[in-house]
Amino acid sequence: MKSNTGVLLGRLMRNIMRSPDTIITVAITPIMMMLLFVYVFGGAIDTGTDNYVNYLLPGILLMAIASGVSYTSFRLFGDIKSGLMARFITMPIKRSSVLWAHVLTSLVSNALTVVVVILVALLMGFRSSANIQEWLAAAGILGLFTLALTWLAIIPGLTAKTMEGATAFSYPLIFLPFISSAFVPTETMPKIVRAFAEIQPVTSIVNAIRSLLNEGTVGHDIWIALAWCIGIMVITYLIAIKAFKRQLG
Repeated sequence: MKSNTGVLLGRLMRNIMRSPDTIITVAITPIMMMLLFVYVFGGAIDTGTDNYVNYLLPGILLMAIASGVSYTSFRLFGDIKSGLMARFITMPIKRSSVLWAHVLTSLVSNALTVVVVILVALLMGFRSSANIQEWLAAAGILGLFTLALTWLAIIPGLTAKTMEGATAFSYPLIFLPFISSAFVPTETMPKIVRAFAEIQPVTSIVNAIRSLLNEGTVGHDIWIALAWCIGIMVITYLIAIKAFKRQLG
């Protein structure tokens, strides 16, 4: 399966590299949001930190990933409608390698987008006191988050009837950070909004990454974040595999 997955991964990555505007397009919206909040709203937002871009960056990274995984649905839906999927499954390859190629492509392409966003943040003044282990831990959480959303993206990619339907799932995911601790502390929110913000997954994931990059500590948020990521990934994986089997007939 490894060799089959590698060949299919290479095909998808070559398509992306032929038109790198995909990565650029995915990064543009989060970068514009970061510029807007830091240079327009930043002076009016009290987060208890001296450097607002340090506070903001984790949430922006999650927005970038949520935007990027929609292209997984787009590519998978395109393979099905073009007949490529039907052709692949008639070949002497392990059928699951078709899905894993899309999953790994999402990991690689979103990692590139995250690097682009972090480079822009550095130009805007982002600084981190994290050591290599803390950076790796933050990268691990981002990787798990990407996997969780990618398997979620696989489901509409397999089941949608239209291209719009395949990618529409990503819109609420992109805006979920707005109702979390990504932009402002949850303590500043009205009670009902705060209650939702504090129990939804983005807040714990953002807090965990922020603690690792800015404070060099690992609080209880990291365990909640890991539980959310792994839980979503397992559930969506099982649903996606079931949808894939139905697609195969």
